[in-house]
Amino acid sequence: MTFSALTVIVIALIGTLVALGLLWAYLVANRLDRLHVRSDLSWQALDAALARRAVVARAVGDALKDDQLIKLAAKAEQAERDRREYAENQLASALSTVDSERLRPALVAELADAETRVLIARRFHNDAVRDTLALRVRRPVRWLRLGGTAPMPTYFEIIDRQGAGTEDPALANFRTSARIILLDEDGRVLLLRGFDPAAPSPAVHWWFTVGGQTLPGEKLCDGAVRELVEETGLSVPSGRLVGPLWRRVAVFDFNGTTIRSEELFFVHRTKRFEPATDGRTNLEQRYITGHRWCDAEEIAALAASGEQVFPNQLGELLGEAAAAADAVAAGGRRDPILIG
Repeated sequence: MTFSALTVIVIALIGTLVALGLLWAYLVANRLDRLHVRSDLSWQALDAALARRAVVARAVGDALKDDQLIKLAAKAEQAERDRREYAENQLASALSTVDSERLRPALVAELADAETRVLIARRFHNDAVRDTLALRVRRPVRWLRLGGTAPMPTYFEIIDRQGAGTEDPALANFRTSARIILLDEDGRVLLLRGFDPAAPSPAVHWWFTVGGQTLPGEKLCDGAVRELVEETGLSVPSGRLVGPLWRRVAVFDFNGTTIRSEELFFVHRTKRFEPATDGRTNLEQRYITGHRWCDAEEIAALAASGEQVFPNQLGELLGEAAAAADAVAAGGRRDPILIG
C-alpha cells in the first residue's frame, strides 16, 4: 500500500497542527498553574496583613476600652473565607470612627502602617486574581479544562478606612454612587455585563447593578432614576424607589483611574423588559457589553464561571430586596446596612 505525496503532506500538516496544539495547551496550562500559585501566595500575604490589622485593632480597642471593637477584631480573625469580607468590612467601619487623638502616637502609626499593608496586599491579590481569570475564562481554556480542578480565584473587596494610605494621590478620587436592585415579577435582578476599557486584552468581564455616580448637589434617589433612564430607558418616579437599604464602600481601578466609591442601593420592582441602550454615554456604550435577568442560582453560576458579580453578597440579598419591594406601602425606612 502506497501513499500519494498529497496524502503524506496532509498527514504531516495534521501532525504538525496536533503537535502545535498540544504545545499550546501545555504552555497555557503551565502559565495557569503559575498564575494560580501567584493568586494563592497573594492571598496568604493579604491574610497575614488582615490578621496583623486585627491585632492592632484589638490593641486600639484595649486602649479605648472599646469592647465592640475588640469583638469585631476577634470576629474578623476567626471568620471563614466566604464570610471574611463581611467581617473585615465591619471591622474597617468601626476603625473609621476611631478618634486617633485619643491614642498614643506609636499606636496611631502602627494602625496606619497595618492599614496601608492591607491596602497594598489587597491590590496585589486582586491584580493576581484578574490576571488568572483573564486566562481561565477564554473559551479554548474552558473547553479543554486546562485549569484542571483548581477553584476559580475570587476578588477581595473591603473598605479602606478613610485616611489609610492617603499618601497615594489616586485615592483622592472619591465618588458617591446610587444603584438600583431592579427586580422583575419573579424576583430576578437586572445585571449589566461590563469590563474595564483600560485593562489589557482580553479583559475580564464582570456583572453589576444599574446605577452610577451622582452629580454635585443631586439627591441619591434622583441620581438613581437618572442612571436608570440612561442605562435601561426605564423611567421611574424617585418616590417609587425603596431605600437606600445597603451601603458598599470599595476601592477599584477603572478606565485608568483608582476610584474610592461609596455605593448606596435602592430597590424597585417592575415588569421584565428589554433595556434600551440609546441613552447611554459614550463610555457606557464602550464598556457595557450585555445584560441578563438573574436569580440567586444564576448569580452563583456566573461567579463560578469566573465573572465576578457586584456586590458580592447580591445573591444573598435578593430575598430581602424582594420583601422590601413588596412592602413599599409600609413606608418603613432604615439606615443602610454595610455590605461587601
